[in-house]
Amino acid sequence: MSEHQGVPLIQLGSNVTIPQLGFGVFQVPPDATADVATDALNIGYRHIDTAAGYRNEPGVGEALRRVGLDREDVFITTKCFNDSHGYEPAKRALDVSLSQLGVDYVDLYLIHWPVPSRDLYVDTWRALIDMQRSGLTRAIGVANFQPRHLDRLLFETGVTPAINQVELHPLFTQTGLREKHRDLGVVTEAWSPLARGQVLNHPTLREIAESYGRTPSQIVIRWHLQLGNVVIPKSDKTARLRENFDVFDFELVSDDIRRISSLDTGLRIGPDPDTLVDPRKPR
Repeated sequence: MSEHQGVPLIQLGSNVTIPQLGFGVFQVPPDATADVATDALNIGYRHIDTAAGYRNEPGVGEALRRVGLDREDVFITTKCFNDSHGYEPAKRALDVSLSQLGVDYVDLYLIHWPVPSRDLYVDTWRALIDMQRSGLTRAIGVANFQPRHLDRLLFETGVTPAINQVELHPLFTQTGLREKHRDLGVVTEAWSPLARGQVLNHPTLREIAESYGRTPSQIVIRWHLQLGNVVIPKSDKTARLRENFDVFDFELVSDDIRRISSLDTGLRIGPDPDTLVDPRKPR
């Protein structure tokens, strides 16, 4: 497996790789995003995950300009939100996102939610296929899709998403969905990888962290990495950004990976993809 800035790279299709550890800007206030994303890039993150629904794409673009890295050195993900489903609306949405970010292309464009009640995600996917062909995005994928949604995209278009970004953490391990991803060749990406902090005081995780001389958040991020997940923890604190990035000089033994996976409760902390319809709720 190749690396960039010490971060493993995972293949998305034939010509695109994604840094396995990224920085998510969900719930980072728009007026703080430029500063926080600048900190992340200066620490060494080269993968930033944003979305039209977060309303902070301009801050991500400002951070890119401040740091002055070559465009090809930073992997940028953004997402088509629920109010832009459909072929033409999705194409317009990416145009807006590119303008907000101040870039000519993104590295990964996702359908943010399937919104099955609107039944437009297949038409939206067709737009993403065409936008990839035209070079506006290097790779395309989805977020919060269930197995049947993935099957339908493949059946109706013949094109499998490169990645599915879903809620995934030790309390909600998505074992069945990850098996589906493996069958289809879809990369698994975890949002809310620390369960919004809910796992960090769990006695098992604290015990494991103490045995490695690490923090619980580092243990959980390492668990994700060793499972093969792309993982995008979020923080607006520089010290925590550094802590979350400092996870490449140790490995969990297999017994500890199993102990962490056994914490699964099967309960979501975020919305259910089968029922979410409100475009005001991006995550």
